[in-house]
Amino acid sequence: MIDIRQGIPSQIIDLAEKNVEQARGAFLGFIGAAQKATDAAETLPSSAKDAMAKAMSFAENNVNAAFDLAQKLVRAKDVNEVLALQSEFAKAQIRRCRRRRKSLARLHRTLSPRLPESNSRHFRWA
Repeated sequence: MIDIRQGIPSQIIDLAEKNVEQARGAFLGFIGAAQKATDAAETLPSSAKDAMAKAMSFAENNVNAAFDLAQKLVRAKDVNEVLALQSEFAKAQIRRCRRRRKSLARLHRTLSPRLPESNSRHFRWA
């Protein structure tokens, strides 16, 4: 087993942890501004706002999961832990994708009666 931390000075590890936190903070600021902009779009139908909110929620959850993984990787002690973390992340992402597909299919079924026929035939979800 290769000890990752053995060859990396603690200052570099601390800096990496701080960078991950700063990047997360910047993203949260961006996503907050985007949500406010979406909420302010009064001309959009509520169904479009719902779809946009769901998409933004998916994106926010994906990025947060990636930041969580980055924090764990920075703290990993050896290559086996890195591989285990990456494997669990990939499995969790697949589970999330399946749930999101089902959620989007439900949303599509709710919206499809309100879509013009020419638009609704282009969607083939679930």
